[in-house]
Amino acid sequence: MTLVPPGATIGILGGGQLGRMTALAARSMGYRIHVLDPDAQCSASPVADRVVAAPFDDADAARELARHCQVVTLEIEQIATAVLDAAAEFAPARPGSALIGMVQDRALQKEWLARNGFPLGPWRHVGSAADIEAAVTALGPCIVKTTRGGYDGRGQVRVNAPAEAADAWTALGKRPCVAERTLSLAAELSVMVARRPSGELAIYPPALNHHERLALSWSVMPAPLPSRLLDQARDIGRGIAEAAALEGLIGVELFLTSDGTLLVNELAPRPHNSYHASERACVTGQFEQLTRAVCDLPLGDVAIVRPAAIVNIFGDLWREGRDPDFPRALGDPAVRLHLYGKPGPRPARKMGHFSAVGDTPLDALERVRAAAALAGAVTEDVPASVRALLA
Repeated sequence: MTLVPPGATIGILGGGQLGRMTALAARSMGYRIHVLDPDAQCSASPVADRVVAAPFDDADAARELARHCQVVTLEIEQIATAVLDAAAEFAPARPGSALIGMVQDRALQKEWLARNGFPLGPWRHVGSAADIEAAVTALGPCIVKTTRGGYDGRGQVRVNAPAEAADAWTALGKRPCVAERTLSLAAELSVMVARRPSGELAIYPPALNHHERLALSWSVMPAPLPSRLLDQARDIGRGIAEAAALEGLIGVELFLTSDGTLLVNELAPRPHNSYHASERACVTGQFEQLTRAVCDLPLGDVAIVRPAAIVNIFGDLWREGRDPDFPRALGDPAVRLHLYGKPGPRPARKMGHFSAVGDTPLDALERVRAAAALAGAVTEDVPASVRALLA
């Protein structure tokens, strides 16, 4: 039996902000929440019934968690596959270790995507400075990323010329990497797919995203792109979820190149930062949807109720020990504040986000960016090419 009815206990591997928001959604549906995280005071701890404080590679701790749960899911893909398998001895692990193991290694992920016919930009697997030099010579300027780990710009280096290969290899810790050709982009977007064990799928409208300092700065949905591209993005997301036999959620990050081609960037088999706006924009937000999917409940409607946008809040906002001016930012009644309960703000650390709704995607984005500015956040101007899409 795959159904896990309300009133049961859900285990979450990872207690960061995504675990916290998943727990809040699941609790509203009557579920109890147990969390495994290295930090007993993690973001999810105030809203969890129990926290098992243990590293993400502790299989015995995962068994202890799962013994008391009817299903186990995750909020971060850097969970050892042995931990997922250990949890699965006592409760279904959704998604399972096969999908997570593929996603954890960028080279394996790209090979899987290519083997299953999904569009990718030119890339090479590199294992030395000489390999990086050869890749840049063949492909042109590249982004070189470690195959494992790294997020929000960590574990990657831009290499513009072969002569920079040795320094890049050293900076990346002399670990296996992938070299991806630097692309001319018109936009970045994402699509979120939910799939339950019984096979039902729900595909969210794509979101349009903007990165600064290699981390997501803002996102807006629905993405104001031609229907041809939106349909193609949904088809890619559906195909990936079906090919991977997904149980849960998967966020598919996509590049739209200047010549109008959609390419897969990376996969995230969990809730995704770019879909925080779904909590405001859609009938069913991503965190309730994850709960429904892993518990094999009927999936919720993903239709847009009203356009919405988010702006991420980083630790930089607490400059020189001063608190951000959140009351001023909330002067617009369409704006909400979402803080993650993290102590010790530091530069580049995600501490929360603002969200806003609007009459159009551009209206929602302008309102949320204005609120962030009132709180003291500094974001780049919306690129003219992106503004043209939003207009």
